[in-house]
Amino acid sequence: MPVTLSYPGVYIEEVPSGVRTITGVATSITAFVGRARRGPVHDPVRIQNFGDYERLFGGLWEASTMSYAVQHFFLNGGTDALIVRLINGATAARFTLSPASGTDNLTLEASNEGAWGNHLRISIDHATREPLQPDEFNLTVVEIIPGTNPVQAARRETFRNVSINPVAPRYVGTVLAQESLLLRVPDPHPGAFPTVRPAVVADAAPATNGTDGSALTQTQYTGDFDAKTGMYALRKADLFNLLCIPPFTRDTDVTESVWTAALRFCRDERAFLIIDAPSSWRSIAAAVGRIGTFSAAVARDDHAAIYFPRVQIPDPLRENRLEEFAPCGAVAGVFARTDAQRGVWKAPAGQDATLFGVRALAVNLTDREQGQLNPLGVNCLRTFPVSGNVVWGARTYRGADQLASEWKYIPVRRLALFIEETLYRSLQWVVFEPNDEPLWSQIRLNVGAFMQTLFRQGAFQGRSPREAYLVKCDRETTTQTDINMGVVNIVVGFAPLKPAEFVIIKIQQLAGQVE
Repeated sequence: MPVTLSYPGVYIEEVPSGVRTITGVATSITAFVGRARRGPVHDPVRIQNFGDYERLFGGLWEASTMSYAVQHFFLNGGTDALIVRLINGATAARFTLSPASGTDNLTLEASNEGAWGNHLRISIDHATREPLQPDEFNLTVVEIIPGTNPVQAARRETFRNVSINPVAPRYVGTVLAQESLLLRVPDPHPGAFPTVRPAVVADAAPATNGTDGSALTQTQYTGDFDAKTGMYALRKADLFNLLCIPPFTRDTDVTESVWTAALRFCRDERAFLIIDAPSSWRSIAAAVGRIGTFSAAVARDDHAAIYFPRVQIPDPLRENRLEEFAPCGAVAGVFARTDAQRGVWKAPAGQDATLFGVRALAVNLTDREQGQLNPLGVNCLRTFPVSGNVVWGARTYRGADQLASEWKYIPVRRLALFIEETLYRSLQWVVFEPNDEPLWSQIRLNVGAFMQTLFRQGAFQGRSPREAYLVKCDRETTTQTDINMGVVNIVVGFAPLKPAEFVIIKIQQLAGQVE
């Protein structure tokens, strides 16, 4: 009761309805792992457009296949991406600022590794609010655009009244860590930290230049699971649905060991991996002959799909000449566009699955040639006179006919992942609730409402909800033994829509008929 009953009258009490609305999770947040010109390392950063990528990670870079994949993703309809930058031996540019008096220098460095930091310039002045204060100074850092005359600034940051006193409210290390995109105080600071502010200086260049390091190898991608480095940095993210690992370099494919680790990781995270066919598949004969070897090295799994061939797209860094790229970025964009327009239960393939920006394909396939790859679970990119370049396959990596997998088709697998992730997140409130019929009825009510919404949107086959899905949580699913062990069992079943992969038209010639 809301209050103690103490006087004659009417008492009002609001009774909870037991309705907890279940909202579907995102389906096309795409994670990209690879090399970038700049940006945080081993830290997933979420972006919504390629402008964000240019601002945070330096935009297109010939040494970064990931930068092109991200561009192709947004060009083809992608809206949400997670970027994990990896490095191999890259170092940050460092500045050594002499003190106004004494011998202890203040060392600052670019906010992250890469040669981009060599274009930073630092200015120091003492025109603070208390000019005689020995520990305060004004700091200005400018990122100049190389090759401009007169010099132009791409970005400028000014921090007034910062202090070298570690306990001061505006300690320079804290201010830069929280507010600057360009500078940091190294931790630990090399040498003794100064007790006197740095001397006045204008447009100081780095004392030690930063470097971009070497091309990535499989060591950087596999990283460390517990330390959350490499691809496992995505464990820091709340959610990702698709994973793209572009080639190590333009001439070096992703190794089988990295694909294997990525597949295992996607299965654990309820995500889906997009695999690029090896660049050595230069013809239909090579693809058919080598898919067996590839699948022996990378065990077939329904949490992935493989796409062939590579795509030819104009390269803005090479006079817009056609260059070959791995299709993962463009295909992931098609996934995202299809999810937004039709839903995750629609196959990301067909005449609507146009590959925007793609001028040509590395291998032009005929119907009969694709007929050799499709039964092997290889999704093909095709060129048609009216539709242009499109995705023309919707099978998982385990979708070969011989395997007869129930997860043969991409939309079926991804719909199941969507339902699993949504219910996993939306039923956390059930934990520690009294395990009896009132709880079970609430579960049936809320999960049933969610499944009914999907049914009305056309996610399942069947003419009625009874034919389309079931939600069961009662004495049959949860026995007294389960209750004693603190377990509640919920059974959710659904009849998935499978794509019309083969359309058969039967034509019969009719003899002359007499009315």
